[in-house]
Amino acid sequence: MASPAVPSARARSTAPPTPPGPASAPAAPAAPSVPVPEAVPAGLAIVPRRRPGRYVSGGLALLATALLVRSLAGNPAFEWPVVGAYLTSASILRGLLLTLWLTGAVTALGFALGTVLAVARLSGNPVLQSLSWGFVWIFRATPLLVQLLFWFNIGALYPELSLRLPFGGELFAVRTVDLLGPALTAVIGLTLHEAAFAAEVVRSGVQSVDQGQLEAAASLGLGRGRVLRRIVLPQAMRAILPPAGNMLIGTLKGTSVISVLAVHDLLFSAQLVYNQTYQVIPLLLVATLWYVAVTSVLSVGQYYLERHFARGATRAGLPPTPWQRARAAVRRAVGR
Repeated sequence: MASPAVPSARARSTAPPTPPGPASAPAAPAAPSVPVPEAVPAGLAIVPRRRPGRYVSGGLALLATALLVRSLAGNPAFEWPVVGAYLTSASILRGLLLTLWLTGAVTALGFALGTVLAVARLSGNPVLQSLSWGFVWIFRATPLLVQLLFWFNIGALYPELSLRLPFGGELFAVRTVDLLGPALTAVIGLTLHEAAFAAEVVRSGVQSVDQGQLEAAASLGLGRGRVLRRIVLPQAMRAILPPAGNMLIGTLKGTSVISVLAVHDLLFSAQLVYNQTYQVIPLLLVATLWYVAVTSVLSVGQYYLERHFARGATRAGLPPTPWQRARAAVRRAVGR
């Protein structure tokens, strides 16, 4: 019986090669090695770097503050009992109310006029652009006191204000000095001065909005009014609010300039008192304390307004407020 044939070595070497299978996918690159921090041995703790300079500078600052407070409290020339007596007097409170009214009215009117000027400056009309630029140039280049004195003496240029029909008689006429009293003159002068700066603030805020978003809104068919309310203003307010808050506080302090027009604001009311009692320093301290108190309240309001319009601006979220940090610290202390 014949045994099965076994292929020889030559036959095996000349056999056709086996066809390759489907191409395999290239191997994925190896992930970069991340160094693994070594474990801290038991009984050892990570100690932050010591900064003795911070403690020294902080101590010196506290020492200087304590010396200043001691000097203010212990100097009899400040006459703190007199300050406490006049702090809530009727004349001072009336002057404070007039100062607050002027601040609110001038800020509202100034930003309303400034918004109109900003829109004119951003428009495609070259005449409106030139007029807006000229207004801002004139009223920013002139000192506020000069503007107030000019409007107070406007009667020398126009003794009478009248309205006449083109082909008819005179409708009415009034003397300028009877129409423009000290309070109205202060409102006009402060408003025009405020509007010149507000126009630039509003213009810069509108220009800070990305033009790509406006193009996307136009491609969706949104109207100009809706684009202004929903897209432009919420983003522009983030750039407008910080300088607008500074302008509001500056207007509050700037109302003290109208004391030269004999308007009974806070500073002029204090001057009337110390002109009779000759207690200059205590009455100036009364005015200073009220200015500091009102400015602090306005600063707190500005802080929370900025937080409101900054929502969604960062992925990390808004940092906690000082009140939230204080409550968290109290909870941690109670929990311990």
